[in-house]
Amino acid sequence: MFPPHLSLSLKLLPDYSTSLWFSQFCANDPEVFVQAALLAQDYCDAIDLNLGCPQMIAKRGHYGAFLQEEWDLLQRMILLANEKLSVPITCKIRVFPDIDKTVKYAQMLEKAGCQLLTVHGRTKEQKGPLAGVASWEHIQAVRKAVNIPVFANGNIQCLSDVEECIRKTGVHGVMSAEGNLHNPALFEGRNPLVWEMAEEYLEIVRKYPCPLSYVRAHLFKLWHHTLQVYQQLREELAKVKTLEGIVDVNRELKLRCQEEIANQKEGEKPKEGLPFFHWICQPYIRPGCRENGDSGTEKGVRGKRALEEEEDGNSELLSKNKQKKKLRNPNKSFDPSLKPKYAKCDQCGNPKGNKCVFNMCRGCCKKRAFKEVADCPGHGLLFKTKYEKSLSWQHSQRGIQTADINQRGDAQVGETAVLKEAADSTG
Repeated sequence: MFPPHLSLSLKLLPDYSTSLWFSQFCANDPEVFVQAALLAQDYCDAIDLNLGCPQMIAKRGHYGAFLQEEWDLLQRMILLANEKLSVPITCKIRVFPDIDKTVKYAQMLEKAGCQLLTVHGRTKEQKGPLAGVASWEHIQAVRKAVNIPVFANGNIQCLSDVEECIRKTGVHGVMSAEGNLHNPALFEGRNPLVWEMAEEYLEIVRKYPCPLSYVRAHLFKLWHHTLQVYQQLREELAKVKTLEGIVDVNRELKLRCQEEIANQKEGEKPKEGLPFFHWICQPYIRPGCRENGDSGTEKGVRGKRALEEEEDGNSELLSKNKQKKKLRNPNKSFDPSLKPKYAKCDQCGNPKGNKCVFNMCRGCCKKRAFKEVADCPGHGLLFKTKYEKSLSWQHSQRGIQTADINQRGDAQVGETAVLKEAADSTG
């Protein structure tokens, strides 16, 4: 479902009259997708359907890259969007391991009505420590097979990567995610100072406010290399509660970096194998990425889930986030065998409500109860009851209106009789 405040939020968007504005949605229901897109179409130049998200939240919600096998559903979504919307419909996808299947996938989307396609050259399994290298070969094959504009995504860490990608794949444009987060000036070919980029970003946040968690997430990316040096500032950024507090952290970071620059020895080179000193915006290369881009596991490279299974409460094995939780609650255990076992929702796999009449989680239960006009006391959903009360109220209102009409009719008859009697008496 789309949020009720969407139309208000869209009205607050800045005016980018000289550039294209795409509004991206994740969805798995053609009708809901189009209803949401209709609210946005007057405020953007195109509607993009996200078919590339590989995260667990997308798997649970059944959207993003986890729809890439459901071609019939995707066709219906794009066809309906083309029929109802006044702006173009575009898609962002991930590739299949097989190039031929990826090409057929892209051709299917084009035939359904997709008017611009962004291809991320990784499979949905390639993420986190197993991200590997994106396959430009897949992107090139798609570019040659379709007749709509194609954008490439993956392996873009600096401006020279953009130029090389266009040359090798022949695409019409390039997108960047992590590279752009670590260096927002990537497409300008600059590597500015991290605190200068932060100052510019925080000015934008003042003008267009957003949740503080979003600001933190951006700055953790932007300051990634510097926070490896100044761990205390990492803790302060994690704890700060106001935007002004974040401004103070940036000011402190700036002072420390300037002091380090002033004490720098002549001929000193960046540490940790970085191309630039840590106070300069630059890409972050994930450890364990392999040049051939395979997504399979290798010795020494373990996924997040495998590492979590080894954690038994020993702080040396716990992630930083879990160590913080341990400090707040020393008795907390992260032993997987002690985790409570939950019955799963029949629809999405999330924990289901113990008293749900549909054996679903609250989100799925709400959708089904609304669609079927049913009640689920276990989740406090009373669509049927409220509907019946509404009908009863409407019926009672009609009864009141009928009684009023009858009373007015009787009054008019009585008034007519009085007037007639008066006329007879005067005559």
